[in-house]
Amino acid sequence: MELRADPVVATLDMSEIKGKDGEPSEGDGDYESLPAHASLTIHMTAGAVAGILEHTVMYPVDSVKTRMQSLQPDPKAQYSSVYEALRRIVRTEGLLRPLRGLNITMLGAGPAHALYFACYEHVKRTLSEVIQNGGNSHIANGLAGCVATVLHDAVMNPAEAPFSLFPCLCGGAVLHGVLVVKQRMQMYNSPYRNLLDCVGTIQRTEGLTAFYRSYSTQLAMNIPFQAVHFMTYELMQERLNPHRQYHPGSHVLSGAAAGAVSAAITTPLDVCKTLLNTQENVALSSIHISGHLTGMANAFRTVYRLGGTAAFFKGIQARVIYQMPSTAIAWSVYEFFKYVLTKQQMEREAGPAGPV
Repeated sequence: MELRADPVVATLDMSEIKGKDGEPSEGDGDYESLPAHASLTIHMTAGAVAGILEHTVMYPVDSVKTRMQSLQPDPKAQYSSVYEALRRIVRTEGLLRPLRGLNITMLGAGPAHALYFACYEHVKRTLSEVIQNGGNSHIANGLAGCVATVLHDAVMNPAEAPFSLFPCLCGGAVLHGVLVVKQRMQMYNSPYRNLLDCVGTIQRTEGLTAFYRSYSTQLAMNIPFQAVHFMTYELMQERLNPHRQYHPGSHVLSGAAAGAVSAAITTPLDVCKTLLNTQENVALSSIHISGHLTGMANAFRTVYRLGGTAAFFKGIQARVIYQMPSTAIAWSVYEFFKYVLTKQQMEREAGPAGPV
């Protein structure tokens, strides 16, 4: 095994790693696509760490985004910028208020991102072999992102999720309930004392359907979001890191660009999802809607009635500010751990060095 490294770029030379038959393994000389004999554990471990750090670091901004997407917010919860919102929330509601709902988000972040990245890497490699004879294919990247999204949303049903679409969708609906609870607890003057109180109250007063009221909107948003996200990331990597070495700067810049573009494009769907999740009583009552709002089509009509075209882009600043560092963190941490774990695996397989 040969390992070359400098402070900025590190490359794993895999041509020296032999398979069981003594021949070079597939994926020779290509860090981004791990050798065929490498376990998916590497992708899953790196993805889990990336997901946990991403959601932990950026959660306060996500809380601000939820509030800024409110169509008729309380006068005390109207903010002109992300910084002003965070400052006022901390000053008037306490230091930990922007972290409310983080606990339930963390329950799903690790396993969801483990499945997400592992699925993406596997499907991307498989489709690229078919479409581009092993080369980088934007179509393969986009399709892999879509498949990874469905499995990511189905993380609560891990036993069956990888094997059929129906369990994936069912599991995704369960995971979507986590997002509903999170956003209810993020809202201004949220009436829920804690996680269990929120779950119990929603189930008792609105029924189980409340936990997946915006699930169709969530899928409709996540699929194009992730397709654009992965295609943008891979396109940026082609430009900034054509040899696909471990290059921290390129991973950060590519991740930030991918997050910004995909977040801006899908903001209208995110606004509709937030309305369906939070069921803003003041906003719905102002246009004489009683009961609970359901369905993506109804959400689109309601958002337009409440604020016109501009309403579909409420919170776009907070959404982009959240997604840029969020995806930069996710990709840079993922690529770092993938590099380190691959290096360790190669060293174990190479065995101890012989006598000099």
